[in-house]
Amino acid sequence: MRYFNTAGPVNYEDHYCLDPCERMNLEEILFLIEQKKYFILYAPRQTGKTSNLLSLMAYLNTQDKFKCLYINIEGAQAARENVQQGMNAIIQELASRAKIYLHDDYLEKNIPNLLNESSYISAFNQALTMWCSTLTKPLILLIDEIDALIGDTLISVLRQIRSGYDKRPKHFPQSIILCGVRDIRDYRIHSDKEKTIITGGSAFNIKAKSLRLGNFMQSEVKQLLEEHTKETGQKFDEKAKDLIWNYTQGQPWLVNALAYEVCFECKENRNREQIITEYDVIQAKENLILRRETHLDQLADKLREERVQRVIEPILYAEEKPKNILDDDILYVRDLGLISLNNLEISNPIYAEIIPRQLTFSTQKTIHHQSDWYVTDSGALDMAKLLEAFQEFFREHSEHWVERFQYKEAGPQLLLQAFLQRVINSGGRIEREYGLGRGRTDLMVIWHYPQGIQKEVIELKILYSNLEKTISVGLDQIDAYLDRCAQNEGHLVIFDRREAKTWDEKIFCQQKVYNNKTITVWGM
Repeated sequence: MRYFNTAGPVNYEDHYCLDPCERMNLEEILFLIEQKKYFILYAPRQTGKTSNLLSLMAYLNTQDKFKCLYINIEGAQAARENVQQGMNAIIQELASRAKIYLHDDYLEKNIPNLLNESSYISAFNQALTMWCSTLTKPLILLIDEIDALIGDTLISVLRQIRSGYDKRPKHFPQSIILCGVRDIRDYRIHSDKEKTIITGGSAFNIKAKSLRLGNFMQSEVKQLLEEHTKETGQKFDEKAKDLIWNYTQGQPWLVNALAYEVCFECKENRNREQIITEYDVIQAKENLILRRETHLDQLADKLREERVQRVIEPILYAEEKPKNILDDDILYVRDLGLISLNNLEISNPIYAEIIPRQLTFSTQKTIHHQSDWYVTDSGALDMAKLLEAFQEFFREHSEHWVERFQYKEAGPQLLLQAFLQRVINSGGRIEREYGLGRGRTDLMVIWHYPQGIQKEVIELKILYSNLEKTISVGLDQIDAYLDRCAQNEGHLVIFDRREAKTWDEKIFCQQKVYNNKTITVWGM
């Protein structure tokens, strides 16, 4: 039985998958190859880059017009700035793959002579020159994980390719595709030898174009899910399909991980007569987040980078009038897959949930408030009691706790979310909406209890100057959010950041009726 793949390239025999050649712009790629261009293919991790390159190699080699070879040079990362060791690893990889995929052992036989006779500074260039001179067809070289290389090793590879450019196609590859997480324009490479920063554009100024591999479209997500239905007969109801799309926005690893979790990890659903429901998808999403899968951990690790923080932090606290953010930082964070450029928002709801959870993980573990303190006899959640407790907690501990956060500007919102997460974990979940320029963070707490599902709407705002104006704007905003959530009651939380005010002035609780809705305003 095939299954949804979450590790490594797809294999048609083992995995449900879409045709990689249909995902990439094959027509554009072939056009660039015909023009003998060198170009970039980039996308976030676990988006399908390697699967696409392997598929492209297979396609070109069946056309009988070119010799096409895929190589993965990640192994040379271990050499770090040792260029000689890095070149040895790359040429060994080139020789090994040539023998496996093209049944060509020329490099394998000549590696000893090459490495002995050539300076390591030009060894990769010479290997390609010597090999291409023996081929009867032009070589197309696909180099994966190019940005895994470090410092002078990366600079050397880029410059050696550039220096052989004029020898193509008879004595150098006709076309080379460099593949990595980022566009080459974002490379800021420290040269230990030259004691300076080398930009990718200057080291590789022969780039013709940069192509970005995108996420699945909604129709492709459904097509992938239907592969499972065709093979096993097990169906997804339409709400489940729509929710997988909504949670992932087509991010390939997330789509496959959710589908694998719900179809293969959930024991009840191994009965293929069981229809996959919306509830199953919700539970699968929670399982992925709680297990802190490798993909999600890698994403969270990027949050520590200063370039990432400069973009993500104002999104987290939904800064209403954001300061200028460097275009290069925005594009870098987009290339990592963390944000979408449309509205400068987190790219999908799962990432939007992972980010605050990750940033407050240790905080959640050290907040000693239990769920049952805030649960009524009927099993419902007493949200007013919970927010009152947080109000007291915030007054006593906020300065200490917020100071511990790397993202201090977003500290108050993060602290409340950590507090809620600690209490809600046992019987519910939190859905979050935030983005640059929104001026507020919207939370919806969903709590399961014997009488059904309880929904509590909370809106968070920052107060910098005028309290009454902030409340007025907040009431209008939460009114619209309540309409979308089909609720008549909600909570507006205002974090007062005015330094001159005392805690007695900041702390209050007021109940307002606005457009026939009851809204409790909490000052902190």
